[in-house]
Amino acid sequence: MRWSFRLLTAFGIGVYIHATFFILLIWVGAMYYLPQHSWLDALDGLAFVAALFTVIVLHELGHALMARRFGIRTRDITLLPIGGVARLERMPEKPAQELAVALAGPAVNVVLAGIFFVALVLTREPTGAGTFMNPALSGWNFLQRMMWVNIILAVFNMLPAFPMDGGRVLRAILAMRMDYVRATHVAAHVGQAMAFVIGIYGMFSFNPFLIFIAFFVWMGASAEASLAQMKAGLGGIPVSRVMITDFRTLKPEEPLTHAVDNLLSGYQQDFPVVDGDEKIVGLLTRSALVNGIAKTGETTLVEHVMDLKFVVAHPSETAEAAFLRLQNSNCHSMPVLREDKLVGVVTAENVGEFLMIQAALHGEPRARAA
Repeated sequence: MRWSFRLLTAFGIGVYIHATFFILLIWVGAMYYLPQHSWLDALDGLAFVAALFTVIVLHELGHALMARRFGIRTRDITLLPIGGVARLERMPEKPAQELAVALAGPAVNVVLAGIFFVALVLTREPTGAGTFMNPALSGWNFLQRMMWVNIILAVFNMLPAFPMDGGRVLRAILAMRMDYVRATHVAAHVGQAMAFVIGIYGMFSFNPFLIFIAFFVWMGASAEASLAQMKAGLGGIPVSRVMITDFRTLKPEEPLTHAVDNLLSGYQQDFPVVDGDEKIVGLLTRSALVNGIAKTGETTLVEHVMDLKFVVAHPSETAEAAFLRLQNSNCHSMPVLREDKLVGVVTAENVGEFLMIQAALHGEPRARAA
């Protein structure tokens, strides 16, 4: 995810923090500081946020480790202001597996809440909800706040709205009785209805954080519905049916002026770079072209600015698998190779056009590819 920075690695999974997370830190610090104008209270609030997001990392690891049991890798975990996101390599194909993966995260919170409850009982501390509901007055009682934060996280994540776990639980249950795409759309509509209610309440209560949550939930539901329709539209379709076969290539020893001419004279934005034997050796993206001209001039050779790391596809593999791989790369184009020979190019734009045509032919709502 863009604007994210690596924090640590756990169980071989990179944990990242998004830049917008610092907005939350500023907001919490101010909320704790303003009542008494105490920097000690502000530090208490920030320490609480650190503990809270440690719990969220454990929550996301619950999803990741459960997915690993079904042979699904987790690419990374990203911490956002409203929680964490574990990016799985793919979603489980069976509803029962998706249900297990979705429930694993809240189950971690339930277990942690039980641990903190036992600790409170052993230390003879009160466990009242007022401690968490008034965090600025809760002092340094770590156990009380952490017990309640885990209870609230478990309940909040079980709300039936994407991208929360409850939305995936709802979809998994619906998918046991209906088509996966239809189940996703039903779950997405439920989530958007909840987002609308949360947003209206946030506006009337002058709570910008609730409005932000409503926006995030609304966009998450829309993205999930589009992704499900995209998977359905590309499922079983080979790359050979989606790829562009009318494309231009460049040579490593050519100057960037040739790339500029090709860019301005056609629709193509990224260019495969091939050697004398017509084997692909790099990919010149539009951004690399512009940066190269700005830094070293248009006479710079293509080989000096082309990308050497890029993803490729095979004509016979499914378009769904290839497109998901393209989405998770830093490139906008994917060369298609057959026995090391370049036979086509896949881009997000032409996949979107393919889906648009498919939707029109079948009378379905249009799905967005990017």
